[in-house]
Amino acid sequence: MYGNDSAELYDLLHSARGKDFEGEAAAVAALVGDRKPDAASLLDIACGTGAHLARFAARFPHVEGVELSEPMLDLARARLPGVPLTLGDMRDFDLGRRFDAAVCLFGSLGYVDSADELDSALRSFARHLNPGGVLVVEPWWAPDTFTPGHVSADVVEADGTRVARVSHASFATPAGDASLMRVHYVVAHPDHGIRHFAEDHVCRLFDSARYEAAFTAAGLAFERVESPMSARGFLVGVRK
Repeated sequence: MYGNDSAELYDLLHSARGKDFEGEAAAVAALVGDRKPDAASLLDIACGTGAHLARFAARFPHVEGVELSEPMLDLARARLPGVPLTLGDMRDFDLGRRFDAAVCLFGSLGYVDSADELDSALRSFARHLNPGGVLVVEPWWAPDTFTPGHVSADVVEADGTRVARVSHASFATPAGDASLMRVHYVVAHPDHGIRHFAEDHVCRLFDSARYEAAFTAAGLAFERVESPMSARGFLVGVRK
């Protein structure tokens, strides 16, 4: 989850770190188009600030978003006036309508707290798809691909403000079934001085077999495909 402070820095930091929102949206849209060429509507689950959704809006006649973090949703609303955006939890939201495609990107599905919650989330995703609708998920790391001890550090500048971000990754549980990413930010502003804040992000680590079981139980044909942008790849489901 992202609070007020980090939500405001989200796009700046990730763009500076090389995240290609346009390229990722194009890759995901291509996966949808290959499986459902007539797809005309898309739902972005955990849409964040709407950075991906803005690119999907240029590719699909109708788009919507769902997001649990109110600060992130506020930024998405400012970016995408007129696009329906709903405050909701991926595990149990119900918009009462269906789409030709749904996406959940950037490891957001890892924020579920258990395997049971993973199943609940996939059921929520599936019930928002038309028959033949396509789901594209960018998963979080798996138990055998997560790297405890990984450290990253970045400094970016925008409009005279400098932002430093450092993070450290470790296992969140003795069983090694969840990751903990501890992130610290230092923001230096010419007029407001220096402020510091920190966040902890706990994400569950599921292997491919567990994802496949969740997709299958939700009535989705499952496949794993490579991603040109991420070593985590994509999980793709088609509603039966």
